[in-house]
Amino acid sequence: MAAENHTEVSEFLLLGLSHDPELQPVFFGLFLSMYLVTVLGNLLIVLAVGSDAHLHTPMYFFLSNLSLVDICFTSTTVPKMLMNITTHSKDISYMGCLTQVYFFIMFGGLDNFILTIMAFDRFVAICHPLHYMVIMNPRLCALLVLMSWCVMSLIALVHVLLILRLTFSLGTEIPHFFCELAQVLKVASSDTLINDICLYVWAVLFGVFPVMGILYSYSKIVSSLMRVSSTANKYKAFSTCGSHLCMVSLFYGTALGVYLSYAVTPSSQSSAIVSVMYTVVTPMLNPFIYSLRNKDVKGALGRLLSPAASRL
Repeated sequence: MAAENHTEVSEFLLLGLSHDPELQPVFFGLFLSMYLVTVLGNLLIVLAVGSDAHLHTPMYFFLSNLSLVDICFTSTTVPKMLMNITTHSKDISYMGCLTQVYFFIMFGGLDNFILTIMAFDRFVAICHPLHYMVIMNPRLCALLVLMSWCVMSLIALVHVLLILRLTFSLGTEIPHFFCELAQVLKVASSDTLINDICLYVWAVLFGVFPVMGILYSYSKIVSSLMRVSSTANKYKAFSTCGSHLCMVSLFYGTALGVYLSYAVTPSSQSSAIVSVMYTVVTPMLNPFIYSLRNKDVKGALGRLLSPAASRL
């Protein structure tokens, strides 16, 4: 098929997770349920942190931002997938695809940054408790989050601008349920060397270094706790870190699984199924991890929901 200029390509075809029409209602019910749970769970975390004065601390400020980003992250991909299943269509417009690429990169990167910032917050709280409120002051917390948004917005924009220079064939099929950057580059008709270099550089800079930062923070935390004689203080410190470690393990573990699946198997379909874990399942589980393991969050949720329940 002859390659056409990208200005003549009006749409792509998203192949989704399966071609079996009997599975489409199952996928619709499953993903709709997970999406609603994700939005409701993370929204409750945001409302609980905002409404409870006890949670107006740096740790919960970052948690509420993470929950907000998770809502946006999931909303970038799942609603379009549900719409395509409902309409029995696989189409996504050219600009719609670029929009998905932009917001997926931005919100995925923000998840990465905020998890790293939360590790630094725990490091300061445990290793430098006397200076915690001085170091993690409201201005620094807001600046860290704002810088994360600005950096990821710029990086996502660079990737989209680089895609604009590529050409695609008419009727291009993307073997995924959304426009993932790596898959979009694979189906391009023109040379993607510059795009690939930027993708690998981005993966190293914003994959390896944040992980190294998290590992360094927790190595210092463990070293500091080893010198604490009180078992109760050790337990309290570990409990505040446990939820964050669970989220870090889920996010990086599932993301690593996706990229390993790209290397191990040539099947893009299997990679799409694996990517469901970090694009849908992880954002859905984060509110449960924090609410079930954290007494402060459970108490705030109870106070938030009790007035609503009394009005019913």
